[in-house]
Amino acid sequence: MTKPRILFMGTPAFALPALDTLLAGSFPVIAVVTQPDRPKGRGQKEIAPPVKLLAQKSGVPVMQPQAVKDPSFLEKFYSLKPDMVVVAAFGQILPKMIIDFPPLGCLNIHPSLLPKYRGAAPLNWSIIRGEKKTGVTIMLMDEGMDSGDILAQEETLLGDEETYGQLHDRLAKDGAALLMKTVARVISGKVQRQQQDPSGVTFAPRLTRETGKINWRESAVHIANLIRGLCPSPAAYTFLDGQLLKIYAAVAEPDPTDQVPGTIGNPFTDGLPVATSDGHVILKDIQLAGKKRMLMTDFLRGYRLAPGSILGSTTSK
Repeated sequence: MTKPRILFMGTPAFALPALDTLLAGSFPVIAVVTQPDRPKGRGQKEIAPPVKLLAQKSGVPVMQPQAVKDPSFLEKFYSLKPDMVVVAAFGQILPKMIIDFPPLGCLNIHPSLLPKYRGAAPLNWSIIRGEKKTGVTIMLMDEGMDSGDILAQEETLLGDEETYGQLHDRLAKDGAALLMKTVARVISGKVQRQQQDPSGVTFAPRLTRETGKINWRESAVHIANLIRGLCPSPAAYTFLDGQLLKIYAAVAEPDPTDQVPGTIGNPFTDGLPVATSDGHVILKDIQLAGKKRMLMTDFLRGYRLAPGSILGSTTSK
């Protein structure tokens, strides 16, 4: 077998480099499976997933099942007879009947160094928890959550100021490149499987609204990491004069302080200091509810902010 018949399963932008790389390599991608179109925005207009748009542009058939366990989808899946399934941020759990079907297996691109950060949001949590390195793993899927054998893994350092958005784009490309190397080894029969070490397992749970709410009683470094780990979306937030304030960039300055956490200090030339449990966080890039995103220095030119005010209250002064 020179090039296997591949069924690709993916939904968001993270999956695009992998699909694009397979297509550029002239692999027979027999179909793409992605999530159904979803309503978005104020008008709740149905928007197609990024993977669907790329597949249509490339002339690849698209399937959008509400659930991959549905008999109608399974019938189509079996009739396609894929040699391999490649999964990248698909968004549904695959049943055993799909995982066990392709002779070359179901390969998954996971953006962490498994067994660390199994789950829905590994990119975000690796930054929020202050990791210094991360990477991508190509895993042979089983019925567990990101628990299958490792086929390939590539490590990378995390930049001190790298945001979720930047890491997302970087690892999407790295994952696509590693996928191609791994597929070649699978085809040649030279791939080696490595079981995950159960003692090293950590989890990256789905983000909730509460995840992004800043607790100014935390350390300056923790708060700065939270802001990086949620930028640009969904964004860490607090409240200013009772209004939602999203924060996209900030710098930690751990230094002794006796100010109440959340207290606003005198503006610097490049930002606004806010007290934390062990110092200050300098806010650089923000968005107040109903306003556009802007640099803090530009925001302060049009918003009167009294030093000594405390961020975090949902009640207007």
